[in-house]
Amino acid sequence: MEIDKIIVGNRIKTLRKELNLTQEELALKLGLKGKSSIANYEKGSICPSDDIKLQMSKLFNCSIDYLMGNSNIRNSSKINMDNLDIAFASGIKGLNKENQEIAKNIIEGLLAKQKNEENKKGEI
Repeated sequence: MEIDKIIVGNRIKTLRKELNLTQEELALKLGLKGKSSIANYEKGSICPSDDIKLQMSKLFNCSIDYLMGNSNIRNSSKINMDNLDIAFASGIKGLNKENQEIAKNIIEGLLAKQKNEENKKGEI
């Protein structure tokens, strides 16, 4: 999978700013010699090594997938998902946009039906 270095750079810059760190301060925390590496990561000129990605994910309290732009879930350990949720999420990602919308509509319909049935039971 091709990594979009611009997305990665934007994520790094946003996360760095959330911690109120300068490029130089982040470089020091990561054991890098100067701010030029951070500047290059943020511009998308280069991608961090796996070791630096791991250090960043710990520092920023996010997953490497989030850092690399592969996920919009910042920290999956904060999400409580059971096996059905995981299977569904994995399966729906393989669908094209049209079929994802159909699946979403089916679930919304089932939830509405369930709520309606629960309301009817409450009326009895």
